[in-house]
Amino acid sequence: MRLKSLALALSTAGLLAAVPAASASAAAPADEPWPPGNCQPGTFCAWPNWAPPNTGPTETPSLVTTGPWVGSAPTKQFYNYTNANVELEYHNTWDPSTVITHCATPRGNIFYLQVIVTKVNWHGSC
Repeated sequence: MRLKSLALALSTAGLLAAVPAASASAAAPADEPWPPGNCQPGTFCAWPNWAPPNTGPTETPSLVTTGPWVGSAPTKQFYNYTNANVELEYHNTWDPSTVITHCATPRGNIFYLQVIVTKVNWHGSC
């Protein structure tokens, strides 16, 4: 009887050792409509195309930054994988003269039409 108990205990310990430990990094909520895909925690990412729902983007981002950024990045989908609000400045592809400001809270979102992001600033609240 002791051998059966020992075998069961060792079997259970082996199963528990095979289960992966929970990650220490922040995970995206499972119910998120636009998950982070290949965006790493602590970064703001933007992609030029939409990704399939539930998987998140897998293509190379047009923009990845961990702080203030200025440039030109075509964007249809973005993910703020930080704990701060990020203020985006962008313009529509058909009207570069009109600059629009958007507050991107942590999590993901999309633009319905492609825009050109030109500036990223970190803010406590916007």
